[in-house]
Amino acid sequence: MLGNPLGPTAFHVSTRGEYGMRLMVDLAKHWGEGTTSLHTVAKHEDLPEAYLEQLVAVLRKAGLVHGKRGAGGGYLLSRDPATITAGDVVRAL
Repeated sequence: MLGNPLGPTAFHVSTRGEYGMRLMVDLAKHWGEGTTSLHTVAKHEDLPEAYLEQLVAVLRKAGLVHGKRGAGGGYLLSRDPATITAGDVVRAL
């Protein structure tokens, strides 16, 4: 059989896109609870914290997340999770 064995609607998402989506989903789970540290996300999602730091910088520039420094700092979504699409995240990354 020639063609895509996963069907016509399947597409490949890079590791960068996958990890970014996992980061955003974790932040969405905590929507309305304040900031979440990247350390916490890394533990929840079993992802490298240093890589998440690179991704969150891009997501901040794209206006998808906000960051807070200092004690009690971390990241949160810049708007309601229902208004952020997977396409928004993948295009940003």
